[in-house]
Amino acid sequence: MKAWLLFFTGNNTLQRDSITTAISDEGIYIRNYTRPSGPGILVFDEMTSKLCNFLKEASREGHERILAIASSRNVIASVNVWRLLQAGASDVICWDSSIDSARNIAARLTRWSTVDQLLNSPCVKNRLVGNSFAWITLLRQVVEFSHFTDASILITGESGTGKELVAQLVHEQDQRPKKKDIVTLDCTTIVPELSGSEFFGHERGAFTGAITQRNGAFALADGGTLFLDEVGELPLSLQAQLLRVVQEGMYKRVGSNTWQKTSFRLVCATNKNLLQEVKEGRFRYDLYYRIAICTCHLPTLAKRTEDILLLARYFMKKLQPDEEVPDLDEAVWKYLLKRKYPGNVRDLKQMVSRIMYRHVGSGPVTVGEFPEEERPSDCYETADWHNESFRRAIRTALDQGVGLKDIGRTAENTAVQIAVTDEGGNLQRAAHKLRITDRALQMRQATRRQPETSHNKENF
Repeated sequence: MKAWLLFFTGNNTLQRDSITTAISDEGIYIRNYTRPSGPGILVFDEMTSKLCNFLKEASREGHERILAIASSRNVIASVNVWRLLQAGASDVICWDSSIDSARNIAARLTRWSTVDQLLNSPCVKNRLVGNSFAWITLLRQVVEFSHFTDASILITGESGTGKELVAQLVHEQDQRPKKKDIVTLDCTTIVPELSGSEFFGHERGAFTGAITQRNGAFALADGGTLFLDEVGELPLSLQAQLLRVVQEGMYKRVGSNTWQKTSFRLVCATNKNLLQEVKEGRFRYDLYYRIAICTCHLPTLAKRTEDILLLARYFMKKLQPDEEVPDLDEAVWKYLLKRKYPGNVRDLKQMVSRIMYRHVGSGPVTVGEFPEEERPSDCYETADWHNESFRRAIRTALDQGVGLKDIGRTAENTAVQIAVTDEGGNLQRAAHKLRITDRALQMRQATRRQPETSHNKENF
């Protein structure tokens, strides 16, 4: 496994050599820091704005994994570790001159590497599309918890954010031997009179119409995963019965006196605030803490705007799998980025479908292919992009002591990164979006990829 190593420390050459040797002995190949960076190790002996700015840049605002290591216990006791996480560090630990420190470093890097490899596998990237920090952070959490544990997971989020897709990802990454299928039960469709049968199954003759024996969700999910969609809709009586099965792994079919065993991974989803439901007495607190060992909150599309064009192209390809994805006219992609999506990703998918059904020819998608009711009003074009959110970001930077030069550089770098990502790495289209020449963007990217002039053992 490879990782870069940098020291934001004084001239303690002996400690530097000791740390480098110990980490290398744990099987980590140490390389110099270069851009783009990749996973890395950063040793520091004080917190400075320069350190935080470097973390933000090297981590690509959290996309890359960086382990920040305090050079001593006195150092870690004197710094705000939460600020380091906010700046881009994935974790902060202390070097205590023991072999355990190197092993802890190797263990974290190995875990992160495994998670990111799974995240970049075709089964994930081809279905759960997105490169935004909010989305990558969420998927890393889901993949890690799913792959390394078999505990219950609660998935929360607004309608249309992809809760069912994430539930399927949990099941796919589950490493239980001889794992069986995932069984999905939509709690909004359960008829109260038949709810017992849906969960527990029933014996022949248990009630009018029960002409044969039937397995319920608990039996069907045995050895696999039970996904309860919209679990917040369960009535309190069923919540109590579900809790008993989760705790004991036993149940009876309706009309039977025989106990049956079942073992399944429980994945639940809801668009409700279950903690608020608990406070108001509509959801059992003991069941909540059983199903929410891990809680994953899916971001709205408004919080992952960087993914809108990627998702649009993904849906376009799904609709026309045998054809090349057409380009988008400037007015089209601007509209897609600024439009509100109350239905989140599902809303965007429907929007793209309506456009593509009207699209003809091999040229780009144009504004005339938008349905009439989707076309923006005149006031739409006057939207102020440097609004209060923009001012808050600038104010936060100033409050943290960031100077005008660094703010300007960060704004430029962020704009370039967003444009290149939105255009799928196509520098020509990204340059057009940024209103600069292709040559200027190419030179800028080439300059940023040049390696650092300082060696990894020198002061930064």
